[in-house]
Amino acid sequence: MSQGEAGEGKDEIKPTLSPYEEAMEALSSLITKRSRADKSNKGDKYELLFDYIKILELEEPIKQMKIIHVAGTKGKGSTCAFTESILRNCGFHTGLFTSPHLIDVRERFRLDGTDICEEKFLAYFWWCFDRFKERATDEVPMPTYFRFLALLAFKIFAAEQVDVAILEVGLGGKYDATNVVENPVVCGIASLGYDHMEILGNTLGQIAGEKAGIFKRGVPAFTVPQPDEAMLVLEEKASELDVHLEVAAPLDASVLSGLHLGLEGEHQYINAGLAIALCSTWLQRTGHVEINYLKEMTHLPEQFVKGLATAALQGRAQIVPDQLIESESLGDLVFYLDGAHSPESMDVCAKWFSLAIKGDYKQHNSYESNHGHNELGPSHDSVEISHHEASKKSSTQFLLFNCMSVRDPELLLPRLVRACASHGVHFQKALFVPNVSVYYKVGTSASTADTQVDLSWQLTLQRIWENLVRGEKGNDVKNTDHTYEEVTDDSEKGAQSCENSKVFPSLPVAINWLRDTVRKNRSGHSQVLVTGSLHLVGDVLRLVKNINLSVIPAPVDPQLSCSWSEVGD
Repeated sequence: MSQGEAGEGKDEIKPTLSPYEEAMEALSSLITKRSRADKSNKGDKYELLFDYIKILELEEPIKQMKIIHVAGTKGKGSTCAFTESILRNCGFHTGLFTSPHLIDVRERFRLDGTDICEEKFLAYFWWCFDRFKERATDEVPMPTYFRFLALLAFKIFAAEQVDVAILEVGLGGKYDATNVVENPVVCGIASLGYDHMEILGNTLGQIAGEKAGIFKRGVPAFTVPQPDEAMLVLEEKASELDVHLEVAAPLDASVLSGLHLGLEGEHQYINAGLAIALCSTWLQRTGHVEINYLKEMTHLPEQFVKGLATAALQGRAQIVPDQLIESESLGDLVFYLDGAHSPESMDVCAKWFSLAIKGDYKQHNSYESNHGHNELGPSHDSVEISHHEASKKSSTQFLLFNCMSVRDPELLLPRLVRACASHGVHFQKALFVPNVSVYYKVGTSASTADTQVDLSWQLTLQRIWENLVRGEKGNDVKNTDHTYEEVTDDSEKGAQSCENSKVFPSLPVAINWLRDTVRKNRSGHSQVLVTGSLHLVGDVLRLVKNINLSVIPAPVDPQLSCSWSEVGD
């Protein structure tokens, strides 16, 4: 009897899920269906977090934890990565909680610089999930997505008895799930700018006030040079809580003895300086050193230098050749990934991309090449593309873009275009796509391959782009619109084309169009900047690295499915 005959008249048999997929299904059930910009989300019953901590019996373990807590608009993830790497290289057992994840939710929980293994993740996940399920009531319901993940991080770090837990704020600070910490060792505020304004406020002062919500009475704090409006609020909040607030100086590259930071970009010297201040203070306050490295910036211990040189963070200034095209022709299609999503970070991203495609950012003089080993872990792409080989071919730049609808593309796209243009870089076409992860699922059952997706937002992005580029071209910007012959076969199916841009119904279709375009023009070298959303960056990483989507959970797109306290994009 055939399988079809055997199934006639019966309910469709669901595929058997792996233990990890079952956990992702359970995690998906915690995602709320309202927009993060919903005005009723403010605070989102913040006090429930303390009930959840009691349920997990984490009150005392969190008090005992030696925590470094970091907030900010941009750079907080990089600062946390530098901080963790420094302290790990100082010999400490580290725990790092960051958000969002790009490929696998386990990226959010790093032990000693490595994503938590699946076995441990599942054990801790179900211990927490089942405990909440057993005790859920109308008054204390199941925690929402990000809150559950933050609570899970506390459980993991407590059970694993880490020496130091580095916590990156998901969003804001005051009402963030990580802010249940009442006595961190030291706090940090990375660079502030305009982002999440639908939640945090319309002025830098209001945004700074939310970020300063992580300050705790008497606990020292550091920040980086900030706009005056933001700095005044940070100083005011610090004074109210008797917080000694210092501005950490950017790292002087000369103290790295010719090595490069593990994270690319000039702005990383600001984040590295903040990380050094946090680590130095943590070491002093926990009784591990007497030397004040903040006053010794002409010299850093080898452990600090190694930590800075080997820090790794996916999706920030990351260069990844397309594996499919790479196997056919070296360097013909290369993706430059950066999760920038604020106006200020667009400037930084554009500068990095413009220099990187000209071969000015080469990964050399690294700690590993000088010391003969590599401890970067699986998430770091130490890819060096031969600039000599690439220079033999003409190069063409594409933009692959999406951003959340709560952000203002009228601010983001002009900043990107003008910053690139100032370096002589102009995009042949912009490609606008929806994220892969657009449904209320964390796992791969959220596939959108055969689903109609609303492209109205992407069409809005396209209209803004066309108006912008036509205006730029009116100012004598060189028109390179017809460098490539248009592709009219199935690779472009469903695309909506304009002179300078295309909207694709899905990311895989856009990637296939890029691959076909490259194959049709072997004399060219295509460089694709992927930016606007860390979630888009994660989607691209999975596709271009050819990761098996049947076993990897997709990240959640907060634009459609999470309340404001649930994500970190």
